[in-house]
Amino acid sequence: MGLIVYNRPFAIERYIMKKIKKIGVLTGGGDCPGLNAVIRAIVKKATQEGDCEIIGIEDGFEGMIHNRHRKLNSEDVSGILTLGGTILGTSNRANPFKYLVKEKGGVVFKDFSRRAIKNLKNLKIDCLVCIGGDGTLAISHRLAREGIPLVGVPKTIDNDVWGTDITFGFDTAVHIATEGVDRLHTTAESHHRVMILEVMGRRAGWIALYAGLAGGGDIILIPEIPYDMDVVVEKIKERGKKGKKFTIMVVAEGAKAKGGDVVVKEIVKDASDPVRLGGVSFALGKDIEKRTGIETRNVVMGHLQRGGSPTAFDRILGTQLGSKAVDLIWARNFGFMAGVCEGKFVKVPLSKVARGQKLVPLNHVLIKTARSIGICFGV
Repeated sequence: MGLIVYNRPFAIERYIMKKIKKIGVLTGGGDCPGLNAVIRAIVKKATQEGDCEIIGIEDGFEGMIHNRHRKLNSEDVSGILTLGGTILGTSNRANPFKYLVKEKGGVVFKDFSRRAIKNLKNLKIDCLVCIGGDGTLAISHRLAREGIPLVGVPKTIDNDVWGTDITFGFDTAVHIATEGVDRLHTTAESHHRVMILEVMGRRAGWIALYAGLAGGGDIILIPEIPYDMDVVVEKIKERGKKGKKFTIMVVAEGAKAKGGDVVVKEIVKDASDPVRLGGVSFALGKDIEKRTGIETRNVVMGHLQRGGSPTAFDRILGTQLGSKAVDLIWARNFGFMAGVCEGKFVKVPLSKVARGQKLVPLNHVLIKTARSIGICFGV
């Protein structure tokens, strides 16, 4: 992943800049390395170039609903570039259009959007910056349609936001997952085992594809290519015949067999996405051991991929996207997301971002490269 050269395609008009006096910012959805880099860039640029007041909305849309916020200045964002997580807090269960409340001994979903919008208007914010993934940006699009001036910034380790080639947080997650693959090699070789590393990504296979290729995985299973278990087993046996007594598999949590479905860890009724994936590596391990007689172990990376300090790439990308978000505000390009396309920063309508997820295309160059060197995708 090469560093992206920052460009400024949107003109900054000084007379427009003076009209923007107060900017709100929130981080929604799952946490992600690089969030603080975006917050820092927004605060520094907007206060230094536009003499703006920045209001940080706490815990994502939860803060909009319950009116929790605080002022942010340069001192507040000093030293946060290297920190993981978000200093504002976040929530992936606080959809203002479908908010869970306890009522009469039970729980129901209610539309709290009017209340959230009223709280925001009372703050007299000229524009709101929503930093988040596909769920947060879909909510942002609905708020924009309700008349809230806002811009979006794409965030997710899954790299599945439509309209941008890459999201900050992805590079860090890939580095962490790749280190996991590296560490499994020695124990797999020593014990002649099949080792399965399960990574995040929901229904997109970007992390598994990149980490599997970077770590030298023998089999990569991603949601976009439903696997045939017979092919997976044959690949393991084939390696054994060639004297390779171990196999490394990298599996996306959303991977599924042909004609089958994803493995669901649990259903969380009060979450924006109630289906929580996880456990596919356990099912695969049992089946492989039964069919081959080879000892099989699995490791689930889980939230390790979300934690810790962001890579240099994600710090720079987050900073650039934060700066670009402010450019969009100066130019009054409300209802747009700052994205990356072919190495350049672009503005993407939130109406298009809200259409769905960006999945790995079957003709992706890394799939072709992986196949050319003998990596199996289970088909």
